[in-house]
Amino acid sequence: MEEAKKAIKELAPEGKIPCVMAFKVAREHNCSLEDVGKLCNELDVKIVSCQLGCF
Repeated sequence: MEEAKKAIKELAPEGKIPCVMAFKVAREHNCSLEDVGKLCNELDVKIVSCQLGCF
């Protein structure tokens, strides 16, 4: 999970990450989308351009 956290920080220097990149982080770091969402909340990173219209 630490590697996923590091990836999110690198992808979201302005505190935002596109939904498609959140999916990519989950896939590349073998964690669930729920885990990525929790990490984003923990890091105060907003998920934008949601593919499902959830965010």
